[in-house]
Formats: sequence, structure tokens, C-alpha cells
Amino acid sequence: MSNGAPTTVSLKPGITLYLIRHGETDWNRESRYQGQRDIPLNETGLAQARRHGEVLKGIVPSVAGFDFVSSPLQRAVETMRITRSELGLDPEDFQIAPEISELSYGHWEGELAAELPAKDPEGVAGKSSDPYGWRPREGESYQDLEQRVSAWLARLTTDTVAVSHGGVSRVARGALLGIERGIVPFLEVPQDRILKLSGGRMQWI
Repeated sequence: MSNGAPTTVSLKPGITLYLIRHGETDWNRESRYQGQRDIPLNETGLAQARRHGEVLKGIVPSVAGFDFVSSPLQRAVETMRITRSELGLDPEDFQIAPEISELSYGHWEGELAAELPAKDPEGVAGKSSDPYGWRPREGESYQDLEQRVSAWLARLTTDTVAVSHGGVSRVARGALLGIERGIVPFLEVPQDRILKLSGGRMQWI
């Protein structure tokens, strides 16, 4: 079992990360595992993305000088384009970082969470006994995800707005704030808030 705190990572001094989870998709609403499947935003998700741009415009006048980085998955890219449009910035002018793609759920992708106890009781039991270390067939564990996201966090050199995913948000907080691994998979990941991370502290905005 994977216990204890993850390897602690620190952002470089003075850097602030605004981490956005992509807007809602129909699969989110259905509690269907997405992982690295390319699923578009629904109407709620589009509105959430517009909200992120409005909020950033109101609190960070210098945001145009930040780095903007997105996961390559469609729902994150859509969220980034809309967010930048609301900020009055070129919607296409941002970087793509495969390291902040969502956790791969392997053979669980496309499955409804409610149906998995009957379809894959062994997998459900494995995930329940070790939520951080369990790895689906052809997929990743939270521990795997922690390694690639931590490496990305350590490389940031300037204030950054990033659009990513629920799993990435969880392990980023775990790594930067020293949260116990057993708690990390259950951290909240709202799609209508921006997570501000700086100096070992976090704030939802």
C-alpha cells in the first residue's frame, strides 16, 4: 500500500500557479471515467471556462505576461481557448504540456463508475485497498501521475495559468503542500473555481 506524504516539490521562489480544471463534460455529469479519452465540454463546461477568464481579468491585471499551458486533451484545450478569449488574448497562443494530461484509467475509460463493481470487482477492490498505488490495466496509478506532474512543477520558471484535470490538481496539491498520499485521491476538484498555488499555500478563487 502507498502511504505517507509524496515527495515534496516546491515552486521556484516568487512563482504563482493558477491551476484550472477543465470545464464539465457529459462524461463528468454521468460519472463516467474519462482518463485520456478526448471528450468535449458541454454547455455547463463552456460557461465555466468563460467564468475563469472573467475572474482572472478581475484579479490579475498583469496576466497577459504569464505563461499559459494546457493539457493536450480536447476538454482542457477548449477551456484554455475560451479563458484566453475572455481575457482578450489570442485564444491559440499557449503551450501544450503532455505531462499534465489526466491520469490514464486504462481499461476503465468509458465505464460508468456505478457499473464497475459488477463489471470489475477485482479492480474496484484493488483501488479501494490502495487508492494511490493501484494501477488499472494499461493505465496509471496516482503515484505514476505524481512523478510526471512533480517534474513539470519543478520546471516552471514564471507565473503560470495552466488548464489540466482533476487527478493532476490532486497530485499537484499533494506534492506542493505535503498532503498524505492516502488523502490525495479524494481531494475536491471543482470545475467552477481556480486553484491558486504559491509559496506553499493554496487558495480557491
